[in-house]
Amino acid sequence: MKFCKKYEEYMEKQCQNKKLPRVGIKKLKKILKRCRRCHQSTHSFASVSADTNSTNNVHDSSTCSHHQCTVCDGSFFPSLLKEMSEVVGSFNKRAQRLLGLHLSSGFRKYLILLKERIQGNHIALVQEGKDLVTYAIINAIAVRKILKKYDKIHYSKQGQAFKSQAQSMHIEILQSPWLCELMAFHINLRENKEKNGKALALFDGCFLAFNEGKPSLTCELFDSIKLDIDLTCSICLDTVFDPVSLTCGHIFCYICACKGASVTIVDGLQAANPKEKCPLCREEGVYEGAVHLEELNILLSRSCSEYWKERLQTERVERLRLAKEHWESQCRAFIGV
Repeated sequence: MKFCKKYEEYMEKQCQNKKLPRVGIKKLKKILKRCRRCHQSTHSFASVSADTNSTNNVHDSSTCSHHQCTVCDGSFFPSLLKEMSEVVGSFNKRAQRLLGLHLSSGFRKYLILLKERIQGNHIALVQEGKDLVTYAIINAIAVRKILKKYDKIHYSKQGQAFKSQAQSMHIEILQSPWLCELMAFHINLRENKEKNGKALALFDGCFLAFNEGKPSLTCELFDSIKLDIDLTCSICLDTVFDPVSLTCGHIFCYICACKGASVTIVDGLQAANPKEKCPLCREEGVYEGAVHLEELNILLSRSCSEYWKERLQTERVERLRLAKEHWESQCRAFIGV
């Protein structure tokens, strides 16, 4: 079965109960088809002109390749940009709500547990998490395939350039920190159910892998696409501790991210200057929307227990030192010393 048909069938099934944004792959293909016909007619005309001009030793600019297409660029890229933005917005909102329910604490947690027992909503939450990961992956493949088709028709790299632009605008769905959190959520649930001896339909393709002691989050789903998320902090070069994901998609330890943003742990990443850059990709304005990866934190604390105990002790000492320095500087500023 061709991917386009598989994608449409999947989205139709998902949209039976709720309306979800999607990549209009059929509409975009029609635009490219119209563009291909125009290119073919132009190419035929150019060939005739080239034969005529070769006789007269005249160069015709219509035979030169162009990087931009006037036929479809005005509708293709704006449509795709709008659809990608809607898809990632919907995904982030739904994933945030789902994980908020799962990670709730205190009185709210007891209310949710009671409601689950009465209505059997736990399985529904797990299924929704599974559907969300599938939704993210299949839409990422749809975008990849339609951009590849664009480049093939136009003999250009505009599709790749657009993908880079989408990443800088934070509308690339595989870049979303909530996808990383959902993967960790599934692994945590699977481990809990295995301990309790209960079977639950979760992704077999999502797992935490270790290569020479360095962890990575891996997901293998659909059309041979493989998602690898490196869990080594590029600042301290250790496994991320109390991980946060910046809006550019890069993951750091919380303390390391604060150092990179030139803020204290007391003020937090929200206080970072908008001009501060990601230590890895050097993109500006990535700290304000940083996400604390709670599910990933739980997963790593279970999987790297010895490292976690050692790091927890050193982290406590470091945080106390940084907090003390912060308040001492505040006091000196207050009394004018």
